[in-house]
Amino acid sequence: MNRLLEAELIYGRLLDISEPHLIARYNKALQGFGLRPTALERFSIDMTGFSPEIADELGDRDYLDPNRVNRRFIIMTPDQAELPVVHTSFSNTAALMHEFFNANSRAINAVTIKDALYGEIEDSVSIVDDIDDLLSINEVRFRVLSAEDMLGKAAELRGLVDRLKKVPTAWTDDEMLNRMVELAKVTGDIRQNALVPDQLVFRHDAFWANHFGGVYVFLDDKTTTVICDPSVPGFRRSRPWQVSYIAIDDPARIYDFLASTKRLQLPQASWVEDSGLYQHRSDMVVRGLINDADPTADLARVDRIWLQTWMHRNAALVASDGAYPFLQEMLRTVQTTGSIRMQDVASANRFMLVRASPTHPDQWLVNRLIAQLVPRDFVSRFVFDKQGFYDAYERYSEKFREYVVATLTGTYLKDKAAFRRKLYGLREE
Repeated sequence: MNRLLEAELIYGRLLDISEPHLIARYNKALQGFGLRPTALERFSIDMTGFSPEIADELGDRDYLDPNRVNRRFIIMTPDQAELPVVHTSFSNTAALMHEFFNANSRAINAVTIKDALYGEIEDSVSIVDDIDDLLSINEVRFRVLSAEDMLGKAAELRGLVDRLKKVPTAWTDDEMLNRMVELAKVTGDIRQNALVPDQLVFRHDAFWANHFGGVYVFLDDKTTTVICDPSVPGFRRSRPWQVSYIAIDDPARIYDFLASTKRLQLPQASWVEDSGLYQHRSDMVVRGLINDADPTADLARVDRIWLQTWMHRNAALVASDGAYPFLQEMLRTVQTTGSIRMQDVASANRFMLVRASPTHPDQWLVNRLIAQLVPRDFVSRFVFDKQGFYDAYERYSEKFREYVVATLTGTYLKDKAAFRRKLYGLREE
């Protein structure tokens, strides 16, 4: 993974923590979780406060994710809102954290001047044993504490202020007045500073969970759809009157579900030609075949003439795999007719031709599922399914790893938003 680290393709864009007072606050949060404080003088954190360096020090990747449910968080600064989430068991952790930051920005800005916020994203289950446990999570509540007890002191001061206003003789209580002065030195003027978060409860929408090898949960008005391995505990047994189950190895049913619920953007010349998606996936297929045939091939040095020569010499291999000629035929079809009759396409090939509907709120989750079903496209896998990408990367040859890193740094990392907009139609605020 060193090559990924150096290229900032793993644990990239994290926030450096090195000032002693910030480390002290982080340690108080760790101790609040019952964990030993760090001895590190410098480490980095993501949006949730997860630190890969501290995870290594503790020997526990899940130190902020016990039982991989009820995720913990440590907020040192409002700037964390702009960071990625690099380690999580639920695909919507980042979305929930964004909602928390946006709904409580005034309190976070005020508290983190002198303190750190920490706590848990609590839901209705404490451990996941089967699908029913995942389906039980409808909303989450942020349980928030502060390392220096700023929140507790603000609450105490507010109570004393209320007493001063309501009890006529309270102003003669010197002990109370001295305590108020002492607290105000820490909290500042609580009439001006909103130190207590306003919104703590948020809805738990469609998500992917990494339990049982990966479970997708999609929510519609009257039904819930679960897509996963059929061997997962509770498959087709948990809430059968409410939940529709689809096996992850059943592309026909997955496609029908996503298309019927308008979660897919079906092939139309208007977006296919502008996006370059089919050319991109064709290139991914060919280079994957080259690596399969010769893991020592230096793909970073090849050009179009070399690729054409290789395909001619290996025409039987390209034809037997079928993906490249299929994509080229579909590209010609959409350029000629303006669309593709998806019912005429084999179900196993359909996901090479579609992308998530850019206007559907589940677009990121759907693109994650498509990326899993089109594993040759390692770029899409990296964009939407990083854990799947990292698992696949471990199995790549050394030369192919070089090519993968060079491709991602030379394309996606140059301008992520523009890349996602062109290839996948995602227009982000």
